[in-house]
Amino acid sequence: MDNHSSQPLSLFLTGSYPCSYLPEQQARSQAVAQADYVDSVVYSQLMRYGFRRSGLYTYRPQCDQCKACVSVRIVVDEFTPNRTQRRLFKKHQQALYAYCLPDLSWHDEHYELYQRYQASRHPDNAEQTSPQDYAEFMLSSHVDTQLVEFRSEDNVLRMVSVFDILDDGLSAVYTFYDVDYIGSLGSYAIMWLNELCKRFGRPYLYLGYWVENSQKMNYKMNYQPLEYYSKGSWSRQKPSNLVNKVAPTVSEHV
Repeated sequence: MDNHSSQPLSLFLTGSYPCSYLPEQQARSQAVAQADYVDSVVYSQLMRYGFRRSGLYTYRPQCDQCKACVSVRIVVDEFTPNRTQRRLFKKHQQALYAYCLPDLSWHDEHYELYQRYQASRHPDNAEQTSPQDYAEFMLSSHVDTQLVEFRSEDNVLRMVSVFDILDDGLSAVYTFYDVDYIGSLGSYAIMWLNELCKRFGRPYLYLGYWVENSQKMNYKMNYQPLEYYSKGSWSRQKPSNLVNKVAPTVSEHV
């Protein structure tokens, strides 16, 4: 795959590192060497091959003995929220106001909320996230990225979400929120993005990777129908026997 200026991309395989999702597993990633080449056009294509980005780093899992990480996306027009989800969406839609910010600028208020969220949800990583780490992860992008904040009527910041705009959908990059605010704000963010996809006329909402045996990834199963990227194509058939299988040799041309 070439980008819009016909510059070929080079991929490299990282060394092993501890898996974030499955204890005692070692992970590796296939990553794009030229971060500056990954603009919105290229990234939209890479997403269809199961890639994802973290800041300027674009990658997909390529582990030696495991293929548990599966890229998933919601089929936007076919998603029908259940009764609980409808009630949740209505409640937060009435109580929260969404503001799409003009750029990916630093906001002290956002970083403070992020730190509180990390301390509650990911305490092992909370002290390791410096302002520079936050900026590199949340605010660094060469693609069409949007930063949106959600505030209550008293103007208190309750949630921040970052998403990328692709040619066939949106990609949920990261969402963090006030963990003391009543109601599942993470679920609301997904449904809000799904509605935004409809407004943009794009068919898919990409949710990153689903890991079958990772409890913290189970929430993605609540948004059906999902499509799964496995063995070089997207399908609604959930892949099986994902762990402890040697990942196939990459055959796509990127």
